[in-house]
Amino acid sequence: MSTIRLHRRTTATPEQYVAGLTDFGPGRSKLFGNSSDAYLKVHHQSGSHADVTEGSGGIWERLHYDWSDPARVVLTTIDSNVWGSASGHIYTFTRQPDGTTDIDVVVIRDGKNLTGRLLGFVLGRIGRRVLDKAFEDSVRAIEARNKAGRANAGRSSIAA
Repeated sequence: MSTIRLHRRTTATPEQYVAGLTDFGPGRSKLFGNSSDAYLKVHHQSGSHADVTEGSGGIWERLHYDWSDPARVVLTTIDSNVWGSASGHIYTFTRQPDGTTDIDVVVIRDGKNLTGRLLGFVLGRIGRRVLDKAFEDSVRAIEARNKAGRANAGRSSIAA
């Protein structure tokens, strides 16, 4: 089993990041590169929970999303072709006095078969850089999405 810890500071608020994290619509891969639209299936979604299958590159995972705590989002693996039930992600958000947000992510990978165990080993040893880059890309994409939303809101109020 591999546990990888990631950290980023962002200009996005926790609410903005959670909104991106829980946006299961088309184009999700623009925010999260490891979530191809071809794999994306929302089985159930309510106010602060979702049951979603996502993946890419031949690896898929069915996750239970829980964002009922505004400072924390927990993704628990329900099923996967490579990851066992001890796998998942935990996002923790800490607001900073300067208006930024610290995001800490714990990624747990428990391989349920030979492929999963090998991938878990590689992630634990050298794959951290890959996960860190993917996390950085998602933070930047969510920041850009929020910046574009503010610019569009400003234009519509000027036109009114």
